[in-house]
Amino acid sequence: MTLAGWLQIILVFAIVIAAALPLGLYMARLFGRAELLPAEGGLYRLAGVDPKREQSWASYALAMLLFNFIGFVVLYLLQRLQFYLPLDPQGFSGTSEHLAFNTAVSFVSNTNWQSYGGETTMSHFTQMAGFTVQNFLSAATGIALAVAVTRAFARTEAKTLGNFWVDMTRATLYVLLPLAIIVALGFAALGVPQTLQGSVEATTLEGAKQVIALGPVASQEAIKQLGTNGGGFFNANSAHPFENPNQWANYLSIFAMLVVSAAMPIMFGRMVGDMRQGRALLIVMMVMLAAGAAAIYWSEASGNPLLSQLGIDSPANYEGKEVRFGLAMSVLFAAVTTGLSCGAVNAMHASLTPLGGLVPMFLMQLGEILPGGVGSGLYGMIVMALLGVFIAGLMVGRTPDYLGKKIEAKEMKLAVLAILVLPLVILGFTAISAMLPVALSSLANSGPHGLSEILYAFSSATGNNGSAFAGLNANTPWFNTTLGIAMAMGRFAYVIPVMAIAGALAAKKKIPQTQGSFPTHGPLFVGLLIGVILILGGLQYFPALALGPIVEHFAMLAGKTF
Repeated sequence: MTLAGWLQIILVFAIVIAAALPLGLYMARLFGRAELLPAEGGLYRLAGVDPKREQSWASYALAMLLFNFIGFVVLYLLQRLQFYLPLDPQGFSGTSEHLAFNTAVSFVSNTNWQSYGGETTMSHFTQMAGFTVQNFLSAATGIALAVAVTRAFARTEAKTLGNFWVDMTRATLYVLLPLAIIVALGFAALGVPQTLQGSVEATTLEGAKQVIALGPVASQEAIKQLGTNGGGFFNANSAHPFENPNQWANYLSIFAMLVVSAAMPIMFGRMVGDMRQGRALLIVMMVMLAAGAAAIYWSEASGNPLLSQLGIDSPANYEGKEVRFGLAMSVLFAAVTTGLSCGAVNAMHASLTPLGGLVPMFLMQLGEILPGGVGSGLYGMIVMALLGVFIAGLMVGRTPDYLGKKIEAKEMKLAVLAILVLPLVILGFTAISAMLPVALSSLANSGPHGLSEILYAFSSATGNNGSAFAGLNANTPWFNTTLGIAMAMGRFAYVIPVMAIAGALAAKKKIPQTQGSFPTHGPLFVGLLIGVILILGGLQYFPALALGPIVEHFAMLAGKTF
């Protein structure tokens, strides 16, 4: 660890927070205004949507499910039929049924898990009309859901949470699209390709011919990062020099990943009428994310004794990392992409030290709330906040409330139901896969690291992250199917009880805050919320982590491999 590395990390966090404040305030005004904005009216008329008609939580959730199901079908067909569609200069054939299923669920659920190599599998048309479009729409869906949950606290005795179609349209047109244009131009200026050309042929220094894949990379890269999607144009993702050519592009990638998600708590605070509430949630997110980055940095800077035994004299573990970015920016990228539900990578997570690989896995298992995906991180953190105030209420023997809304048995049952989705799917599918020969045959490693590959895959899929431990061949019927189910459960099975909570809270009358009310904006609440998040994650996943990366760490210290 170096002073220069720490200064780089601190500078990135400072710039993100400085940009998130005005963006969050802008989003609060955008989603709080009743009158239509330019370009909205025509779209609603074409779609047959009445923008003034608000929806109950059930109608809002149903509209979201219907919209995403249609997106899934369209994206599935695009992959299967891409050979017959335009803009396929390489002449790629259609994908298999199980790969098309997995990829369609992946992009619709904002996961962007990739069981394929983008430059060798998908046509330009599929990448643009399918993946890039879904990068916008899945991110806009997350923002819309977070806005609806926020309204539950801002309103009193209300039966509606807004209009899904209006919220999603505004998130796309007035948040994601303008930001994506700016970031895409930035990437293009920094050397990221943006072309419809299929490939070029180059001659190497040895005189051999090499085919270099090209395509509309900058435009997809921009919304990939802004929407916390993570699906790269190339198989190597942000470690590829065409996706991430230099340090400045790397800084821009990290900034783009964080800025919208960091702005969501600011939006929340302004919409509920108390900026301190949003500030408290943002502090929890950033403190825990910074702690995760510090833990990975320490672990990687400590080096790998197994490499020393091979005669490699290195003070730190540089395996699997791009020398263009250095150790500090590699570990910050790893923490950010897993604290978010992004999944883009600029280093290979399987090459991290065992404890360095444990931290990204644990960040995903906590529910992708640090700061989480655009929208999904905010409503996931609110669920944790409800659990926190409930526990605090039990401690002092009074009915808990959050922002003037009483938290009762119904809300707690729904919150627990939502939180149980992740461990049930992650640990359930991991346990089954660890026993099935058809799943074990996909592993490149045995022992604890092999278990970590499986556990990481289902943590990533269920958390809607999309990153992977290299070494697991996931492009098989078993993994494509089970990971696809995990992605769908992690996104949609989680959000339904969250929306039910929002509907129940919106219908309640706000109660005035008194001196006996538990303050949810100060250091005590911040500490309580951090404790709740860590205890829930530790109790649920520690046994599995102990059998994987923790065992591998002690074996590494003993100079042993499996």
